[in-house]
Amino acid sequence: MFRGANAINLDVKGRVAIPTRYRQLLLDDCQGQLVCTIDTQQSCLLLYPLPEWEEIELKLSKLSSMIPQERRLQRLLLGYAMEGEMDKNGRFLLSAPLRQHANLEKEIMLVGQLNRFEVWDAKVWQQQVHQDIETEKGGEFELTERLQDFSL
Repeated sequence: MFRGANAINLDVKGRVAIPTRYRQLLLDDCQGQLVCTIDTQQSCLLLYPLPEWEEIELKLSKLSSMIPQERRLQRLLLGYAMEGEMDKNGRFLLSAPLRQHANLEKEIMLVGQLNRFEVWDAKVWQQQVHQDIETEKGGEFELTERLQDFSL
């Protein structure tokens, strides 16, 4: 569904323009309704079409509020979740707390990840890509079972 990295400027109001090639798809799929929350593992945001986010909410609702790790994940993902709609120009407003979490400045990257987008500060994205490539080259990681079976 969503793939590729797109360089975009965040406007002065904190809006991100969804690339034209995805706008109609999002309008057809979810009437432009999107949900944005934080990534708990990295300094970026996760931007979901509403139907995809509803699947995440269902998974979160099945976690226990009595187990600290599960409650923490619920608190962070749901607490930061912000629902909104693309405007007529295909822009989506990112709240100040979300922008602060990902240290977003003017230049950002919207990175397609099949069912969602990751939203990165452009400089942080370049650093992350460089780090990921170096890790891949150096083989400084243990392959999961799924990665052992993965081929291009």
